[in-house]
Amino acid sequence: MAKFEHYDQGTPSWAELVTPDQQAAQGFYGPLFGWSFSDYDMGENGHYYIGTIEGDDVAAVAGQMAGMEGHPAFWGVYLAVDDVDAATAKVEGAGGKVETGPFDVYDNGRMVALQDPTGARVSLWQAKETIGTVRANEPGTPTWNECVTSDVARAAAFYGEVLGMGSEPMDMGEMKYTVLSNAAGRQVGGMVDLSMLPDGTPPHWNVYFNVEDVDTSTGRVEDLGGKVVAPAFDVPTVGRMAMVADPQGAMFWVMAAPQDAA
Repeated sequence: MAKFEHYDQGTPSWAELVTPDQQAAQGFYGPLFGWSFSDYDMGENGHYYIGTIEGDDVAAVAGQMAGMEGHPAFWGVYLAVDDVDAATAKVEGAGGKVETGPFDVYDNGRMVALQDPTGARVSLWQAKETIGTVRANEPGTPTWNECVTSDVARAAAFYGEVLGMGSEPMDMGEMKYTVLSNAAGRQVGGMVDLSMLPDGTPPHWNVYFNVEDVDTSTGRVEDLGGKVVAPAFDVPTVGRMAMVADPQGAMFWVMAAPQDAA
């Protein structure tokens, strides 16, 4: 069991599904990952549901905002930051765009929503009472995050300038992959070129969820009304993974460590 009480700057700290049907999403992710849901009434902003395992926060199911009608569901990623206002002040100079904020989320924390220079949307989170994901890196919880971008070098430079994140190439054979590290130097995510995904896919941040068995999980996805986007495959030393989509179109990955991993 991996529980977290703090995230260093530049570490993915929260995953949030934005969907047109929150009830349907709960009916999908609950049985898929073993989540229970806590309901937070946000007044005129609707309801915010937090998926939990044994009471520990894992990820959220949020409703769409006005003007998003007809937009498919999608998973979004939050990166931890020590001072969201200071980081926000660097965004435009680094080539990014501030979309909303910074603003306080009650007493939970302070955030900003932005786009990096290649158009990938991401949020920054300065924790106060809530750090984000409490339980991770075990079945049913986030285990990896990845920026999919049309310009790896430009995006990596942006996250380095705004958050102090590092980047370095990783040898994965024919596939070009970049590993991202947080401001403390620990590897926390990846970056891959947009050409690796289906045509028409926009720049975005991926969420990988840990599962015990990828093939069983992909079958469960289909049983629950989702679909398999990229069938399961193995990556040496990394594990087995598959890209799937929920019934509302939100794409994500399921991933299991190599069977011979210690």
